[in-house]
Amino acid sequence: MTAFTFPAASELPTDVRIDAARWDRHWLCDGELRTWTGDTAPVRSPVCVRGDGGAPEPVELGRVAMVDAAAALEALAAAKRAWDHGRGSWPTMRVGERIERMGTFVAGMRAAREELVRLLMWEIGKTRADSEVEVDRTVDYITDTIEALKELDRASARFSVTGGFVGQIRRAPLGVVLCMGPFNYPLNETFTTLIPALLMGNTVVSKLPRFGQLVHLPLLPAFRDAFPAGAVNVLQGDGATVIGPIMESGDVDCLAFIGSSRVANLLRRQHPRPNRLRAITGLEAKNPAVILPSADLDLAVRECVAGALSFNGQRCTAIKLIFVHADVAEAFVARLAAAVDALPAGLPWQPVKVTPLPEPGKPAHLRALVDDAVAGGARIVGGGGASHGTFFRPAVVYPVAPAARLYREEQFGPVVPVTTFRELDEIDHFMRQSPYGQQIALFGADPRQLAQLVDALVNSVCRINLNAQCRRGPDSFPFTGRKDSAEGTLSISDALRAFSIRTVVATTATDANQELVGEIVTRRLSSFLSTDFLF
Repeated sequence: MTAFTFPAASELPTDVRIDAARWDRHWLCDGELRTWTGDTAPVRSPVCVRGDGGAPEPVELGRVAMVDAAAALEALAAAKRAWDHGRGSWPTMRVGERIERMGTFVAGMRAAREELVRLLMWEIGKTRADSEVEVDRTVDYITDTIEALKELDRASARFSVTGGFVGQIRRAPLGVVLCMGPFNYPLNETFTTLIPALLMGNTVVSKLPRFGQLVHLPLLPAFRDAFPAGAVNVLQGDGATVIGPIMESGDVDCLAFIGSSRVANLLRRQHPRPNRLRAITGLEAKNPAVILPSADLDLAVRECVAGALSFNGQRCTAIKLIFVHADVAEAFVARLAAAVDALPAGLPWQPVKVTPLPEPGKPAHLRALVDDAVAGGARIVGGGGASHGTFFRPAVVYPVAPAARLYREEQFGPVVPVTTFRELDEIDHFMRQSPYGQQIALFGADPRQLAQLVDALVNSVCRINLNAQCRRGPDSFPFTGRKDSAEGTLSISDALRAFSIRTVVATTATDANQELVGEIVTRRLSSFLSTDFLF
């Protein structure tokens, strides 16, 4: 990998620049696009320019509102009014109309595509190719969720007759949902909770992540125009300042949070009635890959490089530790290091794979993890490990000892730790001792060994990938985890169920009662008790 340098400000291409000033201080509350007049914070890009003396200086993109506790509670009150004990216009709206409103929002999102792509590049350092994928995948996720809701509504339109009773079972919304997404997929991951929550009739307060805020701001007018006042409220600010009062109010019925288990536990403890709080979370993971002696090493290297270093390894689904059998370790590590060193590095709009990191202090944190592993007997294989400003050259570290922090901790960045094993029981032991249980990737061609590992691990993780990297998609597959890695399941159909509850209207199956129910249905007197479906 060649040395990385940041350009001078005059060298930045004009065709990728973004003017974020027109969204400065904007937030959405009670159906109004507001301009905050209080404290603000600068949004600094991981993309730097050469300053005086050649030192890298982050580009300032704009300023965001740092709303206070009173404003946060105002947004919560708007969501609570829109919910109105389940009697508001949005929770009682027919499914067909909710879908139409979501279609209006999707049209607004499509119109803003190029702005969203550029903001992802500038704000979190995601490559143009990955930024385009995130925006397009999010649109696809919304349209697929709409189709799943249509199917769910069709299935719910039937009446059940059993045991002398007749009833209709439909899914009803939960109430006020607090959505908090992550910085690494600030659009897609946030919308995988916000969109199904909305479609099921809940009202939402969305707190934007510390990094990846600006990408949401071009969509505020689309939210305002598509949904009733208070159904969606979007705010920014310091988490302790705004989220603490919201949770302590007790008015949040459902927490949708993607981040760390430490913060998720803190948020739950702030709710005065935790038994009434439903939580749907996507948390951290330490997903291993296992390279068996029978593995196709070229395939394993290709999948492990993509799995460990896509978006610089800043994914909960990333491969974060590689176990390689001692008999093939040297050959595998040599190929792995060569492939990592060959990854092109540069700025997000260039044809590259490695880009600057958005979290301040992240390169120093990664270097500390590498140094700790090296002190325990590991070495950096290849040319990785150097940093320059917000950029960190990906490092393959081998052999990482069990006592090293890299063996246990989620690095969430471009460091690829490799360790060795001889017996399959060592893999089983690692997963049983790990506090995480999201995924594992197994590489090999021996069906007996693979079957043994599958049977040993299927109750420790929620996805086993055979000769393939760890990943989330396709969105129709369940996405969840065990232990400290998740609570609830996020996928297209599962998320609709997670943000709703089954509710039944039932009566004894007498002629009089069936006639009564029939009259309600045929005269369309109820939005809930209905056989209508438009799809």
